[in-house]
Amino acid sequence: MADTRFNINSNEYLPLRDVVFNTLRDAILTGKLVPGERLMENQLAEKLGVSRTPVREALRMLELENLVELVPRKGAQVLDMSEKDIINILEVRGVLEGLATGLACKKMGAEGLAELKSLEESFEKAISEKALEEIAEIDEQFHNVIFASTDNDKLIQIFNNLQIQLYRYRMAHLKLDSSIPAIVAHHKGIIRAIENHDVEEGTTMAQGHVKYHTEFILRAVRNKETK
Repeated sequence: MADTRFNINSNEYLPLRDVVFNTLRDAILTGKLVPGERLMENQLAEKLGVSRTPVREALRMLELENLVELVPRKGAQVLDMSEKDIINILEVRGVLEGLATGLACKKMGAEGLAELKSLEESFEKAISEKALEEIAEIDEQFHNVIFASTDNDKLIQIFNNLQIQLYRYRMAHLKLDSSIPAIVAHHKGIIRAIENHDVEEGTTMAQGHVKYHTEFILRAVRNKETK
C-alpha cells in the first residue's frame, strides 16, 4: 500500500532539493513522520517522484536542523529528543525570549505593535475555532515579529533553529486545552510591556511565558511516553 501521509509540496521557484527538504520537514513537524521512523532514500524518492540525489541532499539539510539522524550503514531516521534535550532547549529559549522582548520594548515601532495586536486577535479567533495548526502558526508569527524588531540577525537565527526543533512538541502541548487561556494572558502582557516601553516587565513576561510552555510541553512528552 502506498504511503499517503504526505505528498511533495511543489514549488517551481525552488531547487528540487529544497522542495524535498520542505516536504519532509513539514511531515516531521506535523507528526506525519514520527520520531524513530526510518527514512529510506529509495522509498522516499519513489514516493515523491524524484531521484535519490535531492532526497539525499534534503536529509543532510534536515540533519543540520536536528530533525533527522544519519547513521552510517543504516540510513536516516527521524530524530527524537530526550526530556533533557527539550529542557535544555527551553532554558535557552527562555533567555532568548527575554532578551528579544526587552529589545522590542526599546525598538519596536507602531507598525510592529499593530501587527502584534492583529496577530493576537487572530490567535484568539483560532482558539475559538479549535484550529490547532493555525494556533501554532499564529503563535510562531507573534514571536517572529518580536524577534524581527530586535534587528539582530544572530539572535533571530538561533531562535529560528530552536523553534523548528520544538514545533512538533508544541503541537502536542496545545492539545492540552487548559494551557490556552494562560497563553492569551501572556501575549497580552507582552504587548502591554512593549507598548509601555517597559523593558523589565517585557523581559519578565517573556521568560514566564516560556517557563509556562515548558511545563505543558514536558507533560505532553511524558503522556506520550506512557502510552
